[in-house]
Amino acid sequence: MSLSRRNVLMAGAAMLVAAGLSGPLLPRLIRPAHAQGNATNQTAPGAGGPANEGDLQAELAQPGPDGDVALGSDKAPVTIIEYASMTCPHCAHFSETTFPELKKRYIDTGKVRFIFREFPFDPVAAAGFMLARCAGKDRYMAVVETLFAKQEQWALDKAHAREPLQNIARQFGFTDETFKACLTNQKVLDDIEVVRNRAVQKLGVNSTPTFFVNGKKLTGDMPIDLLAKEIDPYLKAG
Repeated sequence: MSLSRRNVLMAGAAMLVAAGLSGPLLPRLIRPAHAQGNATNQTAPGAGGPANEGDLQAELAQPGPDGDVALGSDKAPVTIIEYASMTCPHCAHFSETTFPELKKRYIDTGKVRFIFREFPFDPVAAAGFMLARCAGKDRYMAVVETLFAKQEQWALDKAHAREPLQNIARQFGFTDETFKACLTNQKVLDDIEVVRNRAVQKLGVNSTPTFFVNGKKLTGDMPIDLLAKEIDPYLKAG
């Protein structure tokens, strides 16, 4: 779908009202991108974004207003940045199948620094990211991984997303009051929107998951073997 700037779709607004996810989720969400399936499309650094690699690296280095969520050593020779949507099934599959092996093999061993950034498809995906941000940086990835693992419980029927989202949020200490406060926090949504808009406008991101491995743009659900082929040459060179 188009990523051009639009007012919120009437269908999206109606869905949010039906789901009870009102408040700041209604304004200023652009049309959703599309999910990218298997990792078949790989582009050179900067394709669809900055004109040269220096500009690309500068843009990639820019965290969102609320800061980056990063795992691994800041001295790692490889940095992987993932742009994902909470309602993207391919992102959920990556989270459940590839990410644990990536973490064990490369992140926990100091070889890869992994940065996760928000790229919501739709208001319900934005709600999931808002809850992760409201949970705090120390629990952010735990919320994200839980939402991905339970995606079928809350993301498939977006018109009835509130109750399952709220049940998941309770596992992380949210009360009814703090759940509502989070999803009506305009600044939290604005900060997520900044991350997404920069990815669209500066980096050419238009699908999820999208990865940047030391600046090289890769799209699709990356199995560990394909990621390893991108990572390992940097380790040998070092």
